[in-house]
Amino acid sequence: MPAGRDDRDALPQNMPPPLFDTGVPHIARVYNYWLGGKDHFAADRELAERFIAADPEVTAGVRANRAFLGRAVHFLAAKARIRQFLDIGTGVPTANNTHEVAQRAAPDSRIVYVDNDPIVLAHARALLTSDPGGATDYIDADLRNTGMILAQAARTLDFGRPVAVMLAGILQCIPDKDDPRAIVAALMAAVPPGSYLALSHPAADVHAQARAGAALLNEGLATPVTFRTRAAIARFFDGLELVEPGLVSTSQWRSGAGADSRPLANWAGVARKT
Repeated sequence: MPAGRDDRDALPQNMPPPLFDTGVPHIARVYNYWLGGKDHFAADRELAERFIAADPEVTAGVRANRAFLGRAVHFLAAKARIRQFLDIGTGVPTANNTHEVAQRAAPDSRIVYVDNDPIVLAHARALLTSDPGGATDYIDADLRNTGMILAQAARTLDFGRPVAVMLAGILQCIPDKDDPRAIVAALMAAVPPGSYLALSHPAADVHAQARAGAALLNEGLATPVTFRTRAAIARFFDGLELVEPGLVSTSQWRSGAGADSRPLANWAGVARKT
C-alpha cells in the first residue's frame, strides 16, 4: 500500500487548495488509497487500513471494480457504439479514466463526470483533458440531485441521443431512506432508448468480512455506506435489458480468458434501455 505523505502534497501542482476537513475520511479518498493512489489524507489511510484488517480482499475488490469500469466503457464505446457518457461518482482521477478509455475507441466521445468531493473537483479541473475530437466536463454535485446533474450535463451531452449512465461503486453511498432505485430510475428516464446503465455495487452476500468492513467504514465516515445483496442490486436494472453475462462479480464481467475471475464482494452489470 502507498506510504504516508504530507497532506499538503495531496493536490495537483499550482492548484489552490479547496476547503475541506482533512480530518474527516471521505469514501473517494479511501478508495484512492485502496487503488494505490496518492491523493488521500491520514484519516483516510487509517480508515482504509482498518477495513483491510477486517477484509484483506478489499483491495482486490476495488481494483476489480476499476477494471470492470474500463471493460464496460470499452464495450460501450467499441461494441455498442455509445458516444456519450455520464459518469457519476467518478472519484479521484487515476489511470484509464472513462474519457481515456472511451476516446481511445472513439475520439469523438463526450464525457461528463460528477462528484461531490472538493479534492476530486481540483483534480478534475487539472487532469481531465479531452481528445480534441470530443469533450469532457465536470459537475460538482451529489447523486441525489438528479435534476441539477441532468440540467448541467445537457451543456455537453445531447439527451436526444443514447447516453451511457455510469454508476460504478457509488450507490452504496445512498441509504435506502433516500430511495436509490428512484434515483437510478430518474436518470434512466432522462435518456432515450438505446442508452445503457453500467453499475457496480459492493456485495452484502458474498462473504462476512465485507460486511464487517462496511461496519468499520460506517464508524469513520460522515456519510454511511450500505452494502446490498445481489437481489437488491438487480432491482436497479428493472425495465432494462441486461447484456451478457448479466449481473455477476466485477471480476467475472467479460474479464477474458486467463483472468483472475474468483468471486469478489462486488456485483456488476451493464443493461440497455429498449
